[in-house]
Parts: sequence; structure tokens; C-alpha cells
Amino acid sequence: MFASVLSAAILGIEVCPVKVEADVSDGLPCFTMVGYASQQVKEAQDRVRTALKNIGIILPPKRVTVNLAPADIRKEGSGFDLPVAAAVLAASGILPEEILSDGMFVGEIGLNGEVQPVPGILPRVIYARDAGLKFCMIPAANLEEGRLVRDMKVIGIHTLPEMMKYLIYPEKYKQSDKEIPDKKESFPVDFSEIRGQEGARRASEIAVSGFHNLLFIGPPGSGKTMLARRIPTIMPALTFEESLELTRIYSVAGLLSPQNPLIRSRPFRSPHHTSTEKALAGGGRVPRPGEITLAHRGVLFLDEMAEFSKRSLEILRQPLEEKQIVLSRASGSYVFPANFMLVAATNPCPCGCWPSEQCHCTPYEIEHYLGRISQPLLDRIDLCADIPALTYEEMTSAPEGESSAVIRGRVEEARMIQEERYRHETVSFNGELSGSMVRKYCTVSEEGERLLKRAFHRMQFSARSYHKILKTARTISDLDKSDLITSDHIAEALTYRAMDKKYWSH
Repeated sequence: MFASVLSAAILGIEVCPVKVEADVSDGLPCFTMVGYASQQVKEAQDRVRTALKNIGIILPPKRVTVNLAPADIRKEGSGFDLPVAAAVLAASGILPEEILSDGMFVGEIGLNGEVQPVPGILPRVIYARDAGLKFCMIPAANLEEGRLVRDMKVIGIHTLPEMMKYLIYPEKYKQSDKEIPDKKESFPVDFSEIRGQEGARRASEIAVSGFHNLLFIGPPGSGKTMLARRIPTIMPALTFEESLELTRIYSVAGLLSPQNPLIRSRPFRSPHHTSTEKALAGGGRVPRPGEITLAHRGVLFLDEMAEFSKRSLEILRQPLEEKQIVLSRASGSYVFPANFMLVAATNPCPCGCWPSEQCHCTPYEIEHYLGRISQPLLDRIDLCADIPALTYEEMTSAPEGESSAVIRGRVEEARMIQEERYRHETVSFNGELSGSMVRKYCTVSEEGERLLKRAFHRMQFSARSYHKILKTARTISDLDKSDLITSDHIAEALTYRAMDKKYWSH
């Protein structure tokens, strides 16, 4: 007897439907799995058979063949246990076959018949809804995640007998309606805690307003990391669609909380400087999201940027431009979203004291240290803020700075201006403008043009740096609620490009 159920595999962050077919026929008793399954998936035959025995179901002594179609895609993970069990039970005549065609099944089975949670539930449930299926059966531990898809019937089960009860008596199942609580963002840190460093605070506000990349340069203890960790507190709140998009990525990565799966705050990822290229970009035999993708819609913070390996840093160049990262493998290409704001911090030399007299580094050591950050990567960073060491008076007598809520209000006003300006474009922020859009939307006054021309020749900017200056000036003018980019806006934007010339021309 033949039966089949629908399940799904995760390829990158995309969903590939997998039909789990089972055939129980006369012949030498055996349990065979085919369909390009990994060893982890093939182990399902032992888990399923033992679990069925432990709940009191003995499979007939017949030949059992399970096929995972399509056979040209490699199947990974333990999420195929539940559909294999359902297909085998239906092929054995224990479960009604007709109801299986209406749903999707995902879950791991323990030897005692308990259904264990698996990652990647949310994208599978979204696919089931879009495919027009009537229900999706998942582990009970993943139920809160599955219910984020509001217009889909999601059934969370604890054991195999519970699955059988629903499939045999579906009319007795009642799904409790549970609204997703509307929780407000809360942050343990605030910009008001930072004293002094007005220039760096201003650079942070400009960077967030236009979604620009930002680099802090200064000695140890000057507040670079403290500033960076407070940047998410001034970023606009996520929309529900953005929250669902992030939750989908974190679901695939297996990083969701079972109790509160919905991502409500913009991510802040801070990988250690020893992180490998694969950890940043993502990878594996079946690629999974790396830190670049996990920072999507949020902040990727590289503390001690010059301590990262040069190969790891150069990986950032493509996603910073294209807002996505493409990983090519023998099995195919995987596209991961990577629309993040890069915030980096570095010391100006190995000891961190250059150019003060306390620095004892040789010119070669300074050049070698800063040389790990290439010029093409620097060209992709819009703002470079110099952070000097705080004086005693600034630490003890400086007044409390503006709170994150006040700064966030100005940022949201600037963002609204940009949303209105680019409502017919494919971009949303000034930092995303292409070269042709820069010419269209960055209108500069005559005096500003003269200033920009002199700076271009004197500081020898590249074409990319020229566009970065205009995009930064566009954001500064939006904060001033000005349609025209004036010389004052250009002058301030130039100060955030002068710092990298100061250090990297050494």
C-alpha cells in the first residue's frame, strides 16, 4: 500500500517542498530510505520504528520503502521523522490517507514517541499557507513560532499518539486563539549615559538617520564600544513585516526563544575579532546564515576592526554594496539578505595612543596595523568619527547628554522625509542611493558645489567616496529639514571623510 505526505527542506533561508512517500508491500522484511538523504535523515528509520514499538504499534513484517522526493536535493536534519512516521502509518492502513494530503508535517521523534522541536519552523509554515494547505503539524515546543503566521491552522503535538488522534478524529481538535502580545522595545542602555563625545554622538545620529556605515577611531577607553552599543536605541522600531522577516532568518539559524519567538528589536551582532570568514558570511555543507545575515535590518558591530583578519574584512565588501550575500556550492547558489548597518571601532595603532607622545609604535607597525583595513573597504564606510580620550573635567563635570528617545524622534522625522522622497524608488534610505539616484536627489547649492570641487581635488577622493559624501550631506540636510544641500551640509559631511585621510595617509 502506498501513501505520501508533504514536508519541506530548508536550503539557505528558502523552503523546498519535499514529498515523503512510503510503500508497504510483501517481501523480505526491511526498512529502506532513498531520495538523497543524509545519514542524519536515514537514522529516522530506526527512530520511527522504535518509537512506534514503544507506543504499542508493531509494523507488519513487510518491506517498507520510504522515498524523499525530489531525489536531486540533499535532505538534512531531523525534521523528517514526523512525516516519515505519518506516511508509514498511512501506508500500513493505520491512518486515513486522505487527510494527509491537506497538511505539512515537520518534527523530530524521540525513541519514546515524544515529538522534539526543530529549527526553521516559521518559513515552513509560511510556505504551507502560501501553498494552500489546510494545516501544518509541528512540535508543540515550536507552536508559538508557528502561530506567528496568523492565517494558518497550526497544530502543535507532544507525542505520536497525539498526532494519530488528530488525524483519525480531526473534528475533535480545537485550536485556542492566542493573540501575539504587543510588547514595546526596552533597552538596558541609553545615550544619556554618555558624557562628552558630542562629535561622535552627532555622527551616530547622522549614520542611523540615513542608514550609513560608521567607523569610530580613537584610543582605548574613549567610549567607542559604549557608543556603538547604544546605536540600536535610536533606530526606528521594526514594522511587523520586518519582524517576521528577521524571525524567519533566526528560525533557520535555530536562535529563537520558544516562549517569545517574534524578533521585536533590531539585531545588534558583535562577532569576536577571531571570527572566521565562514562565521561572518555563513556556510557549511548546507549553508546557514552567518553574522552578516543575522545583522539584517540592524547593526553589525566590529570591535577592534583592525584585529580582524584581512580576508574576513574583505568579505564585507560585496554585501555592503549589494545588500545580500551569495554563497555558491556544488549543490547550487544560496542568497542571504544582508541589508545591515556596519559600525566599526578601531585603535589608531597597536598601542592605541598615536598620534600622542605616549605612542611608542614605529611607523611601520602603525602602517601595518591600519593596513589591514583596505582602502576599498574604507570607501564603503560613509562616516569616520575621531573619538579623543576624555579629559577629567568631561568625565566629572560634563552635563548629561540627550536621551535616546529624543535623538530617536529626530531620526524618525528624517526617515519620514526619506520615505516620502523615495516612495516610487526601490530604496528607502539615503545610504542606499545608487550613482544615478545621487545625481537625481542630491541637489547642491552653487557654494556647496565649489566647496565639494576643491575638496575632491585636494583630498583625492575616489568616485565612490564622492558619492558617499553627497549621500551623507543629503542626510544632514534632511535632519535640518532642508530640500537643498548647502555648503554647511557639505562641510560637515567632509569632516567625516577627513579622519580616514588623517590616519591612512600616515
